[in-house]
Amino acid sequence: MTDPFEALGDPTRREILRLLSGGDRAVRELADALPISRPAVSRHLRLLKDAGLVSERAEGTRHIYRLEEGGAGAVQAYLEGVWGDAITRFRLLAENTTPRRRR
Repeated sequence: MTDPFEALGDPTRREILRLLSGGDRAVRELADALPISRPAVSRHLRLLKDAGLVSERAEGTRHIYRLEEGGAGAVQAYLEGVWGDAITRFRLLAENTTPRRRR
């Protein structure tokens, strides 16, 4: 299994995810929307699939990809765990701090 954050580190893979956010797409459709070859798109999709961010299904000879909610959920949970605590501390500090008066 590939680290989802490693998979998200590449701008082409982020663009593939953005394209898939509009709905399921075949490899050819993704390649037509990107400035890279179909084999290159397939390599990026394989990494995204290994990271749990996309899933694949076959329709005849076509491979259709879609966003995988579980993968995105794991990334979201991690970020909320890290930033959620920091945001809570910041809010508590802001709520319990009296603004200084200007002279």
